[in-house]
Amino acid sequence: MIEISQLASTIQPSGIRKFFDLVVGMKDVISLGVGEPDFDTPWNVCESAIHSIEQGFTSYTSNKGLKELRVAISHHLRHEHKIEYDPESEMLITVGVSEAFDLAIRAIINPGDEVIIPEPSFVAYGPVVTLAGGTPVFIKTEAANGYKLSPEMIGKACTKKTKAILINYPANPTGTSYTKRELEQLNNALKKHDLTVITDEVYCALSYDMPHTPWPALNGAKSKCIYLNGFSKAYAMTGWRVGYAAAPSEVIDAMTKIHQYTMMCVSTMGQIAALEAIQNGQKAVQLMVDEYKRRRQFVITSLNEMGFECNMPEGAFYAFPSIKASGMDSAEFANYLLQEEKVAVVPGTAFGPSGEGYIRISYASSMENLKEAMLRMGKVLKKTKK
Repeated sequence: MIEISQLASTIQPSGIRKFFDLVVGMKDVISLGVGEPDFDTPWNVCESAIHSIEQGFTSYTSNKGLKELRVAISHHLRHEHKIEYDPESEMLITVGVSEAFDLAIRAIINPGDEVIIPEPSFVAYGPVVTLAGGTPVFIKTEAANGYKLSPEMIGKACTKKTKAILINYPANPTGTSYTKRELEQLNNALKKHDLTVITDEVYCALSYDMPHTPWPALNGAKSKCIYLNGFSKAYAMTGWRVGYAAAPSEVIDAMTKIHQYTMMCVSTMGQIAALEAIQNGQKAVQLMVDEYKRRRQFVITSLNEMGFECNMPEGAFYAFPSIKASGMDSAEFANYLLQEEKVAVVPGTAFGPSGEGYIRISYASSMENLKEAMLRMGKVLKKTKK
């Protein structure tokens, strides 16, 4: 028998994947759980990858990624957000944003360093910090204030060991985002504590009610920021696994060293597809955003009318409604909904203890499926409401 390390043994399986093992093999299930666009990758993006294979572009790229892609991302950030990053020294192409976050944490964290993470939070954040030898410190956010961080909350969470803070916006699972003024207030608070800010902004293109302000665009924020983004959500490219990090050169150098020994490089075909997406994919992105916005309005209105209290998400493609009216906890409700009405959602506790009493619904599904799912959820609430 091979003995497993103590550190690996302490990590719990993903609450999302653990629940969806139950779905495998079930027939006629409407799945509103996986955080994945229901759109196909735009054909011009797929065609560029096919053409690259036909032309024999199947070898390794630079560890940092295709230079053409890094230049295109740099141009996009400058043109869309007025932020400047040197594609040679301040940018790294990664296997999705998940690898980018892992590399960022391992590049800056020493054993015992603390990383502040707002909760509810994406399932990977805490375990990645733990695996790097750091200590995740979770800040509970509340539905009453839109699940938003405040300067006061940050001040209370900081200790002498605090090294960094992770800010994900628009957020998974809540859809929370921030105005530029709100971000500036957080930025001013963080400057006082001299924290490194890691921002996961992979849903930035899926912002509905206000322009998205990237963290490094804030006054004086860029030098202490590790900016993470990617192609999975906006361009419907989850399976292509292409993300990127932009940060000061010394951070990118450290991240690249880890990357070259673990991943070496992102697939060449995926990078060529990403290049086509960022250069010629904005029209397709806008069409998807418009459709998500229409679905968002329908889902949130339906949930509130049924009695599932739910904030209007400002971005991404998730609803995070309260199921407290059912009298069940999150896991019980999700299992009951799956078994009785064959609708799959994610229990809120998959995103931390503060998610108790809530579920995550992905509205990255067809309107036909969403309408039927809302009807089935209404039936469950009538059966269980106390």
